[in-house]
Amino acid sequence: MRAVRGSTIAGLVLALGTTLGGAAPGAPQGAGTPEGHPAPSTWGGTVEMDPDVRHTSASDGDLWPSCWADDGNLYSAWGDGKGFDLAGPFTDIGVARLSGPADDIQGVNLAVGDEVGQVWSGPGHTRKPTGMVCVEDTIHLAVQDLAWNFDAAPAATIATSTDGGETWTWDTSGPMFDDGVFTTMWFADHGQGGEWSEDGYVYVYGIDQNWRDSFSGRVEDPTSVYLARVPQDKVGDRSRWRFYAGTAGTKGKPKWSKKVGDREPVLHDERRVYPDVFEPWMAHDMTTLSQGHVLYNEPLDRYLYSSWTEFTLHLYDSPTPWGPWTRLSDHDFGAYPWTGEQYAGYGATLPSKFLSEDGRTMMLQANVCPCAPTGGVSVYNYAVRQLTLAPSTDTPAANALGDENLAMGHGAVAISKSVNQGSLDALNDGATDVSLDDSDEELKRDSWWGYTWPQDMNLNRVQYTTGEVGDLGGWFLNEPRVQVRRDGTWTEVAGQKISPRFVNGKAGGSFQTYTVSFPPVVADGVRVIGTPGGDRTFSSMAEMSAHYDLQVVDGGFEETWSLEVSPWDFEGDSPRGLDDGGAFARTGEKNAWVRTFDPIGAQAITQRVAVTPGSTVTISSWSRTSPAVSTVRVGARWEGGEQIETFAGSADYAERAVTVTVPAGVSELTLLVGYEAEGGDAVLQVDDISLTAE
Repeated sequence: MRAVRGSTIAGLVLALGTTLGGAAPGAPQGAGTPEGHPAPSTWGGTVEMDPDVRHTSASDGDLWPSCWADDGNLYSAWGDGKGFDLAGPFTDIGVARLSGPADDIQGVNLAVGDEVGQVWSGPGHTRKPTGMVCVEDTIHLAVQDLAWNFDAAPAATIATSTDGGETWTWDTSGPMFDDGVFTTMWFADHGQGGEWSEDGYVYVYGIDQNWRDSFSGRVEDPTSVYLARVPQDKVGDRSRWRFYAGTAGTKGKPKWSKKVGDREPVLHDERRVYPDVFEPWMAHDMTTLSQGHVLYNEPLDRYLYSSWTEFTLHLYDSPTPWGPWTRLSDHDFGAYPWTGEQYAGYGATLPSKFLSEDGRTMMLQANVCPCAPTGGVSVYNYAVRQLTLAPSTDTPAANALGDENLAMGHGAVAISKSVNQGSLDALNDGATDVSLDDSDEELKRDSWWGYTWPQDMNLNRVQYTTGEVGDLGGWFLNEPRVQVRRDGTWTEVAGQKISPRFVNGKAGGSFQTYTVSFPPVVADGVRVIGTPGGDRTFSSMAEMSAHYDLQVVDGGFEETWSLEVSPWDFEGDSPRGLDDGGAFARTGEKNAWVRTFDPIGAQAITQRVAVTPGSTVTISSWSRTSPAVSTVRVGARWEGGEQIETFAGSADYAERAVTVTVPAGVSELTLLVGYEAEGGDAVLQVDDISLTAE
C-alpha cells in the first residue's frame, strides 16, 4: 500500500507504482493523564519488540489480516500484490491459506480481485482487506473502499466464505457501511475457530473516515475506536449488529444499540507523534489509532490492540472487549531513512496461531513498502517479528541492599524514546565507550533512557555515562532528571542529587559519568529524562545502571540548595538553612544550621535511608553548637521504634555517632540529627553525615 502527502512522497504505500512508527511518543506523562489521552496501563509490566522481522515468507503484498480456522490453517488477505503466487498477476486484493509455524510459513492463493469483493464508491477507489475472523471454519473478511490517495475510506462490507476461502459471498445491493462511518473494521481474535469466545458473539472494531491518519487532511484523523457485536452465525446480516453505546449502572454494564449513530468510543486517543520534523516532506503530526488487530490473549486473559503510525507501533490492553482500554506500550523506530536493523510497519496484527502457551510471546505482522523513502528497507510480504510481554505482578519489592546492577536482571527491559542503532543492548553491557543515540529526525522536546521491570523494585541510585556529542546533538541542554514509574505513570523522584555537577550542553563532552542518588523509592521503572540539544535535538547514552545500596544522599550538603527542596526533611518549626562559602563548614563549602530562641521542643534534620533487616549500622554526624544547646540528639526512627542518643554540645565540630541494630522486618530508617530547643540563642551546625554497615 502507498501514501502521498501533498505533492511529495511520504510514508507508507498502498498501490504498486504510486509511492509511502516509541518507547513513548509525545510528551512523556507525569502525574495524571492528559485530557484526550488513554490512561497508562497498570496491568502491563514490560514489553519487548524485535526491531526488525524475525521470520518471512515467499509472498508479495501487504496488510495481511488473518484468522486461525478449525482446520488448523491460517487464512489471510493481502492488498496490492501477488500473494503467494509470485509468478502470477498483481491484484488489489486476494486471499491465501497459510500453513506451517511462524518460522516456515507456506501459502497458496485461493481467491483474488472480484472473487473477493467489489468497489462501491466509484472511480478513484480500490479494495483493501482490513480484518478477518474465523468462526469454526467459516471465514468473514472486512473489505473497504480506499481512495487512491489513501486518505479516505468511504465504504466497507463483509464477505463470507464457507468453503475454506475458495469462494466468497456478500450483499451486492450495497455496502454494509458508508459515509466513512465504521469503514475500517477488524475483529477480536478469539483463537482457533473462535474457541476462546464464551458468549457466542463476534466483536468488530472500527474507526471512521480513514484507515490511518489522513496525511492530506481530506477527512478527519481517527482518534476513536468503536465496537460492534453480532451473533457468530449472523455476521453477514447487518440488522443483527449492535453497537457499543456506553455503560449503564454502577457496575459499568455495556449498552448496545441497533443504530450506528448511537455508538460511543471504547478507546479515545488524541495523542500525536512526530508533531515537528526537520524535513518538510516527511510524514508528521500523526494520530496513533489505525487499522490494526485485537487479540484475546487467553492465557493472560487480556485483550491486546496493536496499532501503528508511519514511524511507530503501539499496544493497548483491556480486560474486556469494550474496555477500559489503556496505553500499554509505544515503540518508536525513528523516521526515514531506516536501516535493515530496525524499522516500523503498518497494518499490525497479532495472530493467535503464533501465541505461546503462556501467552507471553507473540508474533506481530506488519509491512514496509519498498516504494517508500525507507532507505531501501522492504517488508512487502507476510513476515513477523517477535513481541514478548510480562504482566505486572503484585509481588512486593524484594531486592536487598547491595552492589548489584538491577538493570542486569529481574526481568529488566531497556527503554528509550527511540534508538538510532536499533538495539538497546549496549545500555547495560558494562562498557562505557559504546554510544547510543536517539537521533530520529523529530524536533523533540524530551529524550529518555531507562528500564522497566515486571515487578516493583527498591531503588535509590542511578549511574549513567553519556555518549558521544557533536554539533548535530548527542547531549542534554540542561541537567536531566530521574523519574520512576508507579502505577503506569512516570513522576520525578524527590530529593535527587547528582555528582559531579552536571555540565549542560555540548560543553559536557563525551562519555562523562554521573551518579544520581535519592531517598529510597519503590517503583517498576526508572529513567533519565531531559531536553535534548544540537541541531537535530537528540541525546546520547553509553551506559546506565540502577542500584539499591546503603547511602546517605549528600551528607555533606554540597549539592543541597535548600532544606525545603532536597533529600533532607525537617522535624520542628525553627528557622533552618545552609551556610555557604566554607567559613562554617567542617569540610567543603556547605553545612546545615538550625537556630531557635524559644523553648519549642525537638528540632531535627532527617533523611530516609534504606537498610538491611537485622543488620548493624552506624550513623555518624559532625556538629557544633552554641552554649544554649545542652544536648545534641542523633539516631534513627523506624516503624514501631526508635533509637536516639544524646550528646553534650560543643563549640567545635565533634563526631557524634550512634550504632543501631536494625530490627527484623525493618528495611528503612529515618536518621536524624538535632537538639531540644529549651530557650536562648540555640544554634546547631551540622556537616558530614554518613551511614556505614558494621
